[in-house]
Amino acid sequence: MSNSWWHEPQRVIQTNLQVRDTERIDPARLAAQIREMGGTTLVFNVGGIYAWYDTQVPYHYKNEFLPEGRDLLSEVIGACHREGLRFVARFDFSKADDSIYQLKPQWFVRDAVGRPQVTGALRPGNWSLLMSTCINTPYRGDAVAIPVIGEVLSRYDIDGIFFNAPQYLACHCSACRRKYKTKYGRPLPDDPSQFESDWASDCQKESFGRIYNFLKEKRPELPIILYYFYHNENMGARAETSDMFCTEAQNVLSKGLKNIPEFWEPAVNMMLGRTLPDRPAPFGIIHSSPGMDWRHAGLPPADYKYWMSQVPAHGGQIWHSLTGIPDTITDKRILSAVTEMNKQIALLEPYMAGARTCSQVALLWKSNPPEEGWANGLLATQTPFDLMLEEEVTAQRLFQYRVLIIPERFVLTERLAACVRQYAEEGGKVLFEGEAPHEQPDLFDLLGIEEETAEGESLVASYIRFEGADNPLQRGLEETEMIPHRGKVTYCTPKPDTQVLATLVPPFSPLESVGSPPERASLPVKCTKLPMCCVSAFGKGLSVYLPFSLSALVSEYRLADHYKLLSNLADLLLGEEKRIRTTRQHGLQIALFRQADHYVINVVNGTGSRPLVEPIPLRNIEIELKLENSERLKAVRTIVSGHPVRYELNGCKLTVTLDEVEVWDSLLVELESSANSR
Repeated sequence: MSNSWWHEPQRVIQTNLQVRDTERIDPARLAAQIREMGGTTLVFNVGGIYAWYDTQVPYHYKNEFLPEGRDLLSEVIGACHREGLRFVARFDFSKADDSIYQLKPQWFVRDAVGRPQVTGALRPGNWSLLMSTCINTPYRGDAVAIPVIGEVLSRYDIDGIFFNAPQYLACHCSACRRKYKTKYGRPLPDDPSQFESDWASDCQKESFGRIYNFLKEKRPELPIILYYFYHNENMGARAETSDMFCTEAQNVLSKGLKNIPEFWEPAVNMMLGRTLPDRPAPFGIIHSSPGMDWRHAGLPPADYKYWMSQVPAHGGQIWHSLTGIPDTITDKRILSAVTEMNKQIALLEPYMAGARTCSQVALLWKSNPPEEGWANGLLATQTPFDLMLEEEVTAQRLFQYRVLIIPERFVLTERLAACVRQYAEEGGKVLFEGEAPHEQPDLFDLLGIEEETAEGESLVASYIRFEGADNPLQRGLEETEMIPHRGKVTYCTPKPDTQVLATLVPPFSPLESVGSPPERASLPVKCTKLPMCCVSAFGKGLSVYLPFSLSALVSEYRLADHYKLLSNLADLLLGEEKRIRTTRQHGLQIALFRQADHYVINVVNGTGSRPLVEPIPLRNIEIELKLENSERLKAVRTIVSGHPVRYELNGCKLTVTLDEVEVWDSLLVELESSANSR
C-alpha cells in the first residue's frame, strides 16, 4: 500500500463494534461489503477500552468474545488489503474496565471530592463498569497507551491510527493537582469553569505529543488522525500532534424539535477544519443514527443525505460512523444512503483534490453565538465565506479576501487591530458589529464614528429605519420603511463624512403593553438620528459599522427581513467585485472552489422544515459566476447528478441554470488551458 495514501481523497467507513457481535465478523465478507458500499478506508476497533487481539500489555483489557485460536484483527487487516482498502486502527484510552480501576485507582478521573467518574452503572445486563481515565496519568502514556500502540505496530500492518475521545476531562486527581500547581503556581480550583483557559488544551497537547513522537519514531509514514472540536479549539495545538483532522456534527434528533441541531453544523465544521493551510482536507464524521440513545435506528433518509452532503460540498472528506457491521445493522436504509453518497462523492473527488476556496468573505471565528449568527446568515443567503482564527490572522492572509466580518464581542488585540487597519487602508472592506472597540481607540476612525459612545439598555418594540432614497440596504424591502429590532444599541455619533444608511426607531411601548390597547400603539418618535448603520471610507477601503447585533436577530428570530438585511450588507461591501450570485432560496447552500483549469460550484438543498421527511426539489436555480478577464470558458456540466445544464456567457459573466437539485449537486466549470487560451 502507498505510504502517501492519506494525501489522496478518502471515503471512510467506521464500524463501531459491539463485543457480543464479535463472532459475527467475517473478515472477507466485511471487507467486500465496505468496498461495495464505496468505502476506501475502514476504521476498526483495535485497542484501549477493549483489545481486539491477544494483547500482552498489563492493564489492557481483552475482548472476552474474541475467537479462540484465531487472530481476528490480522484477518480483517489482510482482507482489507486484498480489497484495496486502507485499515485505520481505532484506539480509545478514555475509559477502562473497573477491574483495572481496582488495581490502579490513581490512574482515573476524580471530581473535586475524590469520586471517580463511572459509566454504565445503570446499564441493564451483565456488564462491568467503565471508569474514565485521566489524561495526565500513566494509563494514557508510558504504562498502557504507548505500550499498546507499540505492540500493535510490531504485530500488524496497519495504515493509520485514529484516537477516539482524546479530549481532556475535568479531573481533580493527585496528578492533575500537582501538575496544575506546578504550571500556574496556585491550587487547582474545585470549579472546572475556573480552570485556566489553556489548561485543557495544553494537557491534551502534552499527552498526545508523547504518543505522536513515539509513533513517528516507529512508523514516520503512518498518519495519525485526531479530533478537533467545535468550541474553543486550538487548531494549531492539534496540528502539532496529528497529521489529519476529524470532527463530528451529530444530527441528534432524539432531543426533540426544540433542540434540533443547527442546519449549518456540518458546513461550519468543515470550514473550521480548513482554517490551517497546507493540511489534508478534514474528515467530517457523520453518525447514521438520530442520537446515541437511538443508535440502532437510522436517521430519516432525507435528513441524513442532506447532513452528509454538506461535508464534501464544503471541502471535507466523508467519514461514515455506523453502529456495528453491515450484517448487524437492522436498518438497511443506512447502508443504502451510505452507498449512494459514496458513489456521488467519488464522482466529485477528482475535481476537488487540491482545490482552493474562492470565498471573498472572511469571518473572524471563536465559536461564540455572534459568529454562529453570521455563519447562519451567510450560508442561508448563499454568500460563500471562510472562517479565520485569531491566531492565523495576518495582513497578508486578510488580503486574500474582499470583506472581513468582525462579530459582536470579538475582542481585538493590538496586533489584530493593526492587521485590520492595514487591511482597510490598502483596500479591504470591514464590517464591525456591536459595541465599539474602546480597547483599540485607533479603530474609531475606521468605523467612522466619534470616540464618545454609550451602551444603551436592551430594547424591545424598536425598529431599524432605512434612510435616504435608493438605499442599498433596502433592496428587496422597498415597500417597508423599517424592520424589527430587539436588543442593545451602542449610541454613537457619526463623523461628518460618514454615511448613515439606517437609524433607530425607539420603542413605542414596554413589552407588557405592546398589545393592549391598540388605540395607544402609535409611535411616539418615528425617526431619530441615532445610527444603526454607518458607512465610511478608510484609506483605499471601506467600513460598515453596525452598533447593534444583527447576528443575534438572525439567530433568535430568523425573520426574512433580517436575512435580507444581511444579504444586502454583503452585496454592499462586495459590490461589482462579487464573484458568485445565485437565486435566493432559504435552505440552499453554495460553495465555490478553484483548481488550475476549472471551478467547482457545490450546491446543497436543505429546503423544508427539519428534520426533512422528503427532499423538496429546487428547480430553475440560476447561478452567475464572474470569470477573470484572462479565463476562457470550455464547458459546463454537472458532476453528481449528470443532469444537463443550460448556460450562456456574456463577457466575463457566466450564467448557469440548474433545472433541478434534489439533495445536492456540483457544477464543473471547465476552462481552456493557458496554452489554448493564447
